[in-house]
Amino acid sequence: MLIMRFPGGLSKALTLSYDDGVEQDARLIDILNEHGLKGTFNLNSGCFVEEGHVWEPGEVQRVMTLRAAQALYRNSGHEVASHTLTHPFLTQLPPAVAGAEIAQDRANLERDFGCFVRGGAYPFGVYNDSIVETLRANGIVYYRTVESTHGFSIPDDWLRLRPTCHHTDPMLMELCDQFLARNPRKYSSLFYLWGHAYEFEEQNNWEIIERFAEKMGHHEEIWYATNIEICDYTLDFKRLIVSADGRKLFNPTARTLWIQPGLNQIVRTIAPGETLQL
Repeated sequence: MLIMRFPGGLSKALTLSYDDGVEQDARLIDILNEHGLKGTFNLNSGCFVEEGHVWEPGEVQRVMTLRAAQALYRNSGHEVASHTLTHPFLTQLPPAVAGAEIAQDRANLERDFGCFVRGGAYPFGVYNDSIVETLRANGIVYYRTVESTHGFSIPDDWLRLRPTCHHTDPMLMELCDQFLARNPRKYSSLFYLWGHAYEFEEQNNWEIIERFAEKMGHHEEIWYATNIEICDYTLDFKRLIVSADGRKLFNPTARTLWIQPGLNQIVRTIAPGETLQL
């Protein structure tokens, strides 16, 4: 048995994913930072409003200007990811148009935020096999759906990434308790929360994310990471080369990996380019 452990030998990871690049993301990021949580923000680069835009009274889905988004997300420690150029129903578009929505959004975000963009979330949660292959062809390695698992398994299909739950899920606090109490001897665990920050204002329930962050933050056994950090780490673990008898490992990746050779074995590290005899 070979068990993946997260950086530092940890057995649990937690990440968040929030969509649309709205003004309320600023308050959300303050909450995440206070409690040591990290998240991913999925942006539509074709939907930023013009400077000086005035929202109608009562409007809660207040998309930011590009300048405000750059000030908020760049160098924040959180991930900027794709949500397509204009937030369409991708499956209703001709393949070439869907491809342009994905490719142009990625190019714009990389230009405007100075980062690599290799993941994101499906607008409206809608996708099909053709869209998945279009994402893959455009250098995307993960994309999040809206289909809750109510579980903590490591994804086996990152381009059909299913979260644990939405922040309004009635089971949220129960799932938190299950995750914190979990003793993953055989497998490592991931808690993945998603939503839209404007929903907290719309439903006047900021206390949901505040309670979540207070409960789930600052645990020594949890790796707090962005979507792409967790995706890259787990994909690199799968790239380990293992001998036929399972006693020798080679790490062909550029990152140090943490492994547990068996249930009662100590966690070990394997450095980039290292061959490890178990």
